[in-house]
Amino acid sequence: MSIFTPTNQIRLTNVAVVRMKKGGKRFEIACYKNKVMSWRSGAEKDLDEVLQTHSVFTNVSKGQVAKKDDLSKSFGTDDLTEICKQILAKGELQVSDKERQSQLEQMFRDIATIVAEKCVNPETKRPYTVSLIERAMKDIHYSVKASKSTKQQALEVIRQLKESMQIQRAHMRLRFVLPAREGKRLKEKLKPLVKVVESEDFDDQLEMVCLIDPGCFREIDELIRCETKGKGSLEVLSLKDVEEGDEKLE
Repeated sequence: MSIFTPTNQIRLTNVAVVRMKKGGKRFEIACYKNKVMSWRSGAEKDLDEVLQTHSVFTNVSKGQVAKKDDLSKSFGTDDLTEICKQILAKGELQVSDKERQSQLEQMFRDIATIVAEKCVNPETKRPYTVSLIERAMKDIHYSVKASKSTKQQALEVIRQLKESMQIQRAHMRLRFVLPAREGKRLKEKLKPLVKVVESEDFDDQLEMVCLIDPGCFREIDELIRCETKGKGSLEVLSLKDVEEGDEKLE
């Protein structure tokens, strides 16, 4: 990076620009290519790996840095790192048509991969291949949104695909061990969150092995911890309840 006079000009190369309009003014930040989507999806956590500089610009290509007063009025703060994070989260990534197309195609594949990893056919308990999920996404004319994370969109795709094919998130297999005093009462509270009870043993304590929807895991975990004051235990036996064997549904 080279700095020229006047002092509010900075020259950058190989840059991805994220632009945001706020308070009637345009603000831009300079990022490394391919890092913006990694940040938005949660894959990249280090801001310095994303931003080429913590400066905020009115025009990156001309190297024009935004005035401090304009930033304070528009964002309510002059903390450059905080402003960069806001622009990174809500701004629009400026890319060429060719780059955008390539990016959307990659996101499409990534979404299909997440769906294939998380889901099964509920009748056979077998996973689907990525290529079948891609075909199904094309059949429902799913349109990738560049501003949303692939994980968010994968959950959206699962909901939409349920209308046209046999698909559901693979169940998690859990084991609870609950103190006898809380066991009976807690079992009633857990019932609506459990899909299938595979085994149940009530002696000095309640021990259950069951299948749940992954979306209920956090609620179950909090329920057991709070209601038993840390005396109960929860163990994940498998993240995906699928039939053994390599066969996948094509």
